[in-house]
Amino acid sequence: MKQTNEWDSAWLKRIADSLAGIKYGSVQIVVHDGKIVQIERTEKRRFDSTTRHTGGEGTLEN
Repeated sequence: MKQTNEWDSAWLKRIADSLAGIKYGSVQIVVHDGKIVQIERTEKRRFDSTTRHTGGEGTLEN
C-alpha cells in the first residue's frame, strides 16, 4: 500500500529532524501494520576524559 508523497515528505522531515544535531546516539523508527507510528531518539553525551565528576549536584571538576 503506497502512501502519497505528501505523507512520505512529512515522515522524512520528522526523521531528518530527529537526526539533526546527534553526534552519538540512535534514531529508531517503529512500524506497526506497515505504517510508521513512532520515532525514538536516544542521544549519548561524551565528555573529555580529563573531566571528572566530583559528586553531589552534578558538579564537574577539571
